[in-house]
Amino acid sequence: MNTQHVREAVRSWLTANWDANLDLVEWRRLLADSGWGAPDWPSEYFGRDLKGPHSVIVDEELARVGAIGAAHSGVRMLAAVTLLAHGNHEQKRQYLRRILTGEDHWCQLFSEPGSGSDLAGASTRADLDGDEWIINGQKVWNTSAHHANYGLLIARSDWDEPKHKGLSYFILDMHQPGVEVRQLKQMNGHASFNEVFFTNARVPRANIIGTPGDGWQVAMTTLAYERRSFDRPRNPATKSPSAAPIYQQYQHELEIANEPYKWYPQRAGRVDLVLQRAKDTGAIDDPVIRQDIARLHILAQSASWTAQRARALQKAGKPQGPEGSLGKLAASHIGRLAARVHTNISANDALLTGSASPMNGTIAEILVSTPAGSIAGGTDEIQRNIIAERVLGLPKEPRFDTGPFRDVPRNSSATEQ
Repeated sequence: MNTQHVREAVRSWLTANWDANLDLVEWRRLLADSGWGAPDWPSEYFGRDLKGPHSVIVDEELARVGAIGAAHSGVRMLAAVTLLAHGNHEQKRQYLRRILTGEDHWCQLFSEPGSGSDLAGASTRADLDGDEWIINGQKVWNTSAHHANYGLLIARSDWDEPKHKGLSYFILDMHQPGVEVRQLKQMNGHASFNEVFFTNARVPRANIIGTPGDGWQVAMTTLAYERRSFDRPRNPATKSPSAAPIYQQYQHELEIANEPYKWYPQRAGRVDLVLQRAKDTGAIDDPVIRQDIARLHILAQSASWTAQRARALQKAGKPQGPEGSLGKLAASHIGRLAARVHTNISANDALLTGSASPMNGTIAEILVSTPAGSIAGGTDEIQRNIIAERVLGLPKEPRFDTGPFRDVPRNSSATEQ
């Protein structure tokens, strides 16, 4: 189909089916079954096999009539792209439709207290018992785990293999016995993350993605999309003056999905506030601060162009490139520089919170939030290694953790043997 045929087809379908009086889930079921909710997905799995600009046309037509798109917010899209790349037929048919309809929430169960950024060092256990895997261990920094239906779980299924080969990737039911979720309070006052404890939690054999031992390869797909930030709503700006319940339901969904991310603009450094703050405080007259402001905006614009290139490649159906790690590392540098510039502009007042503080505490929140950018989604050190080895072709750093994982020195845990 050419672009005009796509536009005519989706427009005709919307004319026949869009009804603002429908329930949100009822509407999205129609959308998912039509293939227009995820047109770039395979037609066998609720898509239309459309690539490149065709998906953009679908978004434009949805927005034109005020129609709400499929559910794309939160971790659910990490689950979707992972299942599309590595899931079997039954898994795709079972989970992908309910991702698009918004009926299921997902979380990511990767990081552990004892392994930090070393995902391959995960020691949460997965032991096969008949037709079920028994899970014991702990995860941390799990966004939205407190209201997720399912979790994307990395666990150690073979302790006799090297660390990267003994991992398996599971779909975990978060509401079963043996799964305990505790919210974590951050120093910026928010509670976006959780820690999750597993005590003899059970995963059916059918819920492993890929095969036992393939967890590292599957996880790389999830992380590649996470770093490129493609788990954003496809059609987020569908507000309408209509009082139809479907819009109220949609706004409520967005509030829940976006709650953990309310502080993310501050984590990124709020470059958008810098120039006006400098003018309002008179700091713009300081030549040193002006130089830092110019440098900050240059870095931010360069990162924006890299992100645009990544999005263009994705729309064209190109494979994942290095842009995710490049953008992730650039964001860390931008956040740190922005925090420094805000501090120089506001001086000692940058530490204040409350009504008498700069921008009602926003500047202080920036200072305590930006460190997270260098940690979340893989630390700066991890990104530098990826760029050095996979982009620049430099030799890999020396390793001291080869051989069977059970023999690798690590932090002790009650779940290990």
